[in-house]
Amino acid sequence: MIRLENLTKAYRLKGRRTLVADNVNAVFPTGASVALLGRNGAGKSTLLRMIAGTVSPTAGRVLSNGTISWPVGFMGSFHGELTGAQNVRFVARIYGVDTDELVDYVADFAELGQHYHQPFSSYSSGMRSRLAMGTSMGIHFDTYLVDEVTSVGDANFRVKSQRVFSDRMANSGAIVVSHSMPMIRSMCTMGAVLEHGHLTVFDDLEEAIAHHEAILRVPKVVVGD
Repeated sequence: MIRLENLTKAYRLKGRRTLVADNVNAVFPTGASVALLGRNGAGKSTLLRMIAGTVSPTAGRVLSNGTISWPVGFMGSFHGELTGAQNVRFVARIYGVDTDELVDYVADFAELGQHYHQPFSSYSSGMRSRLAMGTSMGIHFDTYLVDEVTSVGDANFRVKSQRVFSDRMANSGAIVVSHSMPMIRSMCTMGAVLEHGHLTVFDDLEEAIAHHEAILRVPKVVVGD
């Protein structure tokens, strides 16, 4: 279970105050796969990172009685001067999992060959995606956070990643950000729509999608001061 309590996030961009989350209260049940919907710029990725703990809220808090992943495929925490394997070993220590097992798993999953033992800064974008996705899938979480996972890697690697991720979903929940409605419908059991800092949760996924699509038909209104 993940609970958002009075969660607020405000920031200034070009002198304008923007609310990503305005005193949000919501509960995502254990094992649920939740589609996080909203128009471009609504703040879905920021909300996802607050749930992950990588972005601090302005006020309020996120509570959970289970483990939560970082956004699947996120590569921003890797250190450029460390090799891929060294980065994976570092992540394993942070999350308290067997370092050798995770290093071996990612070596097999990412298929980087000798590059696995070369500095991360030398990697192409595709190689970085492979390392990040392999690391994400190598650790079992109660809830996975997914931000456009279909954009990771080439076509064959996406198929492989989606297959492994589906296996993880057999025993875990997820919060999923995606513009692909077929992907949302295949992965999610309920939905939540973020608009102007307010989050509306729907037990019925189709109701969430209908609400989201209705919002998209209304011209965007900039909220700020």
